[in-house]
Amino acid sequence: MQKRFLLKAAAAIAAASAFNLAHAQASTPIKFQLDWRFEGPAAFFLLPAAKGYFKEAGLNVTVDAGNGSGGAVQRVASGTYDMGFADLAAVMEFHANNPDAQNKPVAVMMVYNNTPASVMALKKSGIAKPADLAGKKLGAPVFDAGRRAFPIFAKANGIGSVQWTAMDPPLRETMLVRGDVDAITGFTFTSLLNLEARGAKASDVVVLPYADFGVKLYGNVIIASPKLVKENPEAIRAFLKAFTKGAKEVIANPAAAIASVKERDGIVNVALETRRLQLAIDTVVNSADARAEGFGQAKPQRLALMASQVSDAFSTKSRVNADTVWNASFLPPAAELNILPKP
Repeated sequence: MQKRFLLKAAAAIAAASAFNLAHAQASTPIKFQLDWRFEGPAAFFLLPAAKGYFKEAGLNVTVDAGNGSGGAVQRVASGTYDMGFADLAAVMEFHANNPDAQNKPVAVMMVYNNTPASVMALKKSGIAKPADLAGKKLGAPVFDAGRRAFPIFAKANGIGSVQWTAMDPPLRETMLVRGDVDAITGFTFTSLLNLEARGAKASDVVVLPYADFGVKLYGNVIIASPKLVKENPEAIRAFLKAFTKGAKEVIANPAAAIASVKERDGIVNVALETRRLQLAIDTVVNSADARAEGFGQAKPQRLALMASQVSDAFSTKSRVNADTVWNASFLPPAAELNILPKP
């Protein structure tokens, strides 16, 4: 009897091992490129990875930090990464400047329904509204999304000519505090908190969000390589489904979600990154526009307008075709995307 029991137990263990091995072998590897460092908003991707939601969906996802949307687009285009997170304007620019390229990444899900870009200045500069920027010295890295899209902001608000100063990202807020420039462009949830870290009080900072001043550009999207789109569309669907499950938790409890960021970068300031994540949620993820359009989704008319604006502002080689940049066919059902709480 004992021998029979042992044989059955051994057979059960062998079967379980075979199942686990087969399951592991069946997992689809996905290399994912973030747009920036492991800061608060990265929790949207790090939490579902940490909680095993991607694994449950049959995916083996690795999430790497980035150094800008342009780099994320390039790495997905080159095949180094399967998917990524990038500013939609950068995706559009790549398409229009590389019309004959075979490997143009496509946007498959909207995450930042509004661009996080804004102009920021100190109140002592006398800048209180967009028109006050005329003739002023503005600073930002040359690749900054807000700087690239500034012509759209300027046109929408009738701003006269400005003078630009370029710098590396770590110096942007420092130069504003020192008075080397009159204003800067950047993502609100990045630069505002960086200004505070450099001694500026939030009450002394003037923030002019593009989205509040006539610029309805979309922000960051999840992108996928054309190879993955063609060869394994189900992996994209599984990724977006697991991501949405995680995003719902991040939005509901940002403070708890920051633990997943801390796991990847032990030196992050938890309190600061929690504030950064909450600011991102409030301004670009759970914005009024996002609630009106639905999480993850985009409207054809708005996409077409953005395509035209990017073509003009970025002086692209060819006009952006919004239909080739955006592919909503992989999104979860509307009921699953209904994750945005009313403020």
